[in-house]
Amino acid sequence: MNILLEFFVVTFRVLWAFVLAAAKWLVRPKEKSVAGQVCLITGAGSGLGRLFALEFARRRALLVLWDINTQSNEETAGMVRHIYREMAEEAATAAPRVAGDGEKDALPHCNLQVYTYTCDVGKRENVYSIAERVRKEVGEVSVLVNNAGVVSGHHLLECPDELIERTMMVNCHAHFWTTKAFLPKMLEMNHGHIVTVASSLGLFSTAGVEDYCASKFGAVGFHESLSHELKAAEKDGIKTTLVCPYLVDTGMFRGCRIRKEIEPFLPPLKPEYCVKQAMRAILTDQPMICTPRLMYMVTFMKSILPFEAVVCMYRFLGADKCMYPFIAQRKQATNNNEAKNGI
Repeated sequence: MNILLEFFVVTFRVLWAFVLAAAKWLVRPKEKSVAGQVCLITGAGSGLGRLFALEFARRRALLVLWDINTQSNEETAGMVRHIYREMAEEAATAAPRVAGDGEKDALPHCNLQVYTYTCDVGKRENVYSIAERVRKEVGEVSVLVNNAGVVSGHHLLECPDELIERTMMVNCHAHFWTTKAFLPKMLEMNHGHIVTVASSLGLFSTAGVEDYCASKFGAVGFHESLSHELKAAEKDGIKTTLVCPYLVDTGMFRGCRIRKEIEPFLPPLKPEYCVKQAMRAILTDQPMICTPRLMYMVTFMKSILPFEAVVCMYRFLGADKCMYPFIAQRKQATNNNEAKNGI
């Protein structure tokens, strides 16, 4: 094709992409069904991972929960089983009414189950061995939610190397291991969905959490490159969604504060709100979701403004040192624990 003609075709496709994106803002796309599909969630024992598990359970997915904390993971599984029981009871109650009305028989309720595995996703061998158990005991994974995350809470020069390595392993490298474990079957079937739960700190950074920002930037880069690779391979049946929330009120960054005059307009997100927005993006095959939407503007401004202008903006918002109170609290808690243990 003549390059000039091809240029006009590409221009049209780019403009058409804008039109489709705008249409999705005006007309909410229909959510796809994940009923009966195997959904694996890492870091499912607490926080966003637990809420993701409950949301997928309400949509009748078959859950596989991974967490390093066995007890909290089992607590999440108990909540999931409670949801399954409620749905089974509702289905049993509705069945006689449907039959009595002479309408078409109701679909039988799926035999939903939840499986729990204690897994340290920061250890490659552990991920691969547990993944093999999942394939044998449950089946092939259709939806992979890479959610597990940690934060060290130290300034760079005060952070032990081991904690830096741990942050990178859990927040970034683990995405490679889990994806390599479950992607081959997705490619074979041309079906699946890979979700990367990153952070707004994977799109723009702040002071004092260098290891966390680096790990989330890495997760975002991994996700984007993987998405391009799937497109290049023409595997359009495999969807990807990147989740980049602003500060979420899960306690992970307790003490983090922006400027007090700005905070009422940009408060920490409620975990439930964050997960509901992410679920809507996942179930409508949205490639990326930033919450709140203001984060799209911040990312855009960071891309076009000179660095010194970004610094001025950060200082105005109080975002330049927003992590310092959080780091101070973590340091105080560490000192208290050391004193209590006589260290």
